Amino acid sequence: MIDPDVELGEDTHVWHFVHVSSGARIGARCSLGQNVFIGRGVRVGDGVRIQNNVSLYEGVEVEDDAFLGPSAVFTNVNNPRAFVSRKHAYEVTRVRRGASVGANATIVCGVELGAYSFVGAGAVVTRDVAPHALVVGTPARVIGWVCRCGERLHGVGLQSCVACGTRYELAADSCKEASVG
Repeated sequence: MIDPDVELGEDTHVWHFVHVSSGARIGARCSLGQNVFIGRGVRVGDGVRIQNNVSLYEGVEVEDDAFLGPSAVFTNVNNPRAFVSRKHAYEVTRVRRGASVGANATIVCGVELGAYSFVGAGAVVTRDVAPHALVVGTPARVIGWVCRCGERLHGVGLQSCVACGTRYELAADSCKEASVG
């Protein structure tokens, strides 16, 4: 069901049992898998793939080219109670450009998943994830770094991705694309 006042970008595919709520904006070339829910005012960029059984509640923002795996969970209130209305307390959760979230991962509200970060299947993210970080576990912790193309990077200092050749400056606590020149 697509509510009134929804923007659906060109060449976006919506599968069975999907509900997109009023005020949502879905970019071009997106895929919304079976049983996806998009809450009021949620923003989804271009080229985003949202797999089956994902709910994006009010407060979630997804940038271009992100991947949200099957049954990934996003929250929007830190301390929910059925008998206490906290609609005024929704926290913003940002999924930056090119980030990937694995199947059954849980993203606690108020965090930012950095550009091209990779959240492993089943991880529970309770704090911000740096760009290009590979995080796994409960709670999620950094175990390495990934290229824009999703391949794992190894070593420290100036390194090149074995798959695509993109160069990075790797340190224990950061990964930055190396400037060309």
